[in-house]
Formats: sequence, structure tokens, C-alpha cells
Amino acid sequence: MSAEPADPNAVYPLGRSPGESERLGRQSDDLAGDSATLLDRTGLGPGQAAIDLGCGPRGILDLLAERVAPGGHVVGVDANPAHVAMAAEFAARRGLPCVEVITADARHTGLAPASFELVHARALLINVPAAQDVVAEMVRLARPGGWVAAMEPDVGPTLCYPPLAAFDRISEINAAALGRYGADPWIGRRVPELFRQAGLDEVGVESRTQMYPPGVSRRTNRLDLVRAMRPDIVRMGLASEAELDDLDVQARAHLEDPRTVIMSGLLFLVWGRKPV
Repeated sequence: MSAEPADPNAVYPLGRSPGESERLGRQSDDLAGDSATLLDRTGLGPGQAAIDLGCGPRGILDLLAERVAPGGHVVGVDANPAHVAMAAEFAARRGLPCVEVITADARHTGLAPASFELVHARALLINVPAAQDVVAEMVRLARPGGWVAAMEPDVGPTLCYPPLAAFDRISEINAAALGRYGADPWIGRRVPELFRQAGLDEVGVESRTQMYPPGVSRRTNRLDLVRAMRPDIVRMGLASEAELDDLDVQARAHLEDPRTVIMSGLLFLVWGRKPV
């Protein structure tokens, strides 16, 4: 087990700003369809228990609640108390009484083992060092015969056409910043292997191309991630404030053009069953 900082938020590279909370909320809308597909692979149903690790201000709490009703239970977990409060407010506003949201570290939640038919995480493993520690906790929380599922990005297959040096530079800064945190921008392709190493059976994997038209927030996701990490990027000496300003202006103008083809990577949908 790798050494861990006392504060789990210290390993999350994207910060705790209101802008990051808003980005996570938009992410829930943009990825709802892919998340529903992943849930279809697990057979989650009425009366069962599910947990969303690293749920942020919303995660897939509503999707899980719909699947387990009636009689089921959903737990959301996040290390950021502000996101826990926002997620609890979201559940109350949506009228989801089966949802409970708690503050905890996804690497060691403190919850009872073998408590859930489904343990889920989305874009969590990409943001933490020693992702295998989170996977181990996911497996621990799953009931025998239950499912562990994750949706994780992989920045490897990235393209921008017509080419733009500013976008290439932003992609370089994004990968370097995540690497400084010990995170892996190419984690998506590794998740099936991590699941098998953790002892899961019946591991399945699908991928989705991250290619979005103008007007969909994830079209600028790479730019938004660098913006969220901006204070640390400058502190690390990866780029100056002036360079980041210039890159952001150039890249956003290029992506606003509907003729620009942009693919920011793949999303890997991975699921596996805990042996009985």
C-alpha cells in the first residue's frame, strides 16, 4: 500500500472551486447515457443496494435510485464536504429518499464489507495515485456475486483537426499535471487488468469515443480540466499565467468552430463480478 496524505482531497488534482463543482454537474448530464449503458451491464434492480464512490455534487445517484426502487438503498461517497452537501441537496430536490450521502475517502470508506450489489465509480481512478487501492476497496464493499463497475477516461487517442498547436500544448500540460499527482491519464485501458488483479470474474469492457459537437460541455473538457488545475500548474512551473491565458483563448475559439473535429480520448466502461 502506498503512503497516503491525511487529507484525501490532497490527491484530487482538479481542486475544490465552484467552477469544478459546476463542471462535475455538467458531466453528470453529458455522460448520463453512457452511465445508463454501464448499469445495464450489471443488472442492478429493485430492492438492491448500490454505492457511488467519488460522487461529487451529483454523480449517478439519480440513475442508481431509479434502478433500485422500490425498496433499495443508494450511498454516495465523496471526500469533499461541500460536494457531499450539494449531493444531499440534489437528492432531496429530486425526491430520492433512498439516497444517503456521506463524507469518506474512497480508498478506505470505513463502511462494512460486502454491503452492496453494485459498487460504482466514474472518472475517479484517473484522478488518484495508486488506483489499485480504490479498486481493492470497491471489491471489499461488493457482496459476493455483486458487481464492480467503473467508467474511466483514457487520453491516448486524442486528435484535433485542423491541427492547433495550442490544443496540443494544453494536452501536454494536462498529462504532465496529472502525472505530478501520481495519477494516470491513460488509466482507462488499464481498468480491466486492475479488476482482474483484484480478483473479479466475468470482466467486460466497452469503449466510447469522446467526440462532441459545439454546445456540449465535454467538447471543451480538456480545456476545462487545465483551467481547474491552473493554480497548481503555475505553481509546478509547467506553464505561466500568460501562456495559459493565450492557450485557452486560442483553443476555445478553435473548438467553437463547428468545422473543427476534436476527440479528447476514449471512455472505458468496465464491469466485473465478485466471486461467490
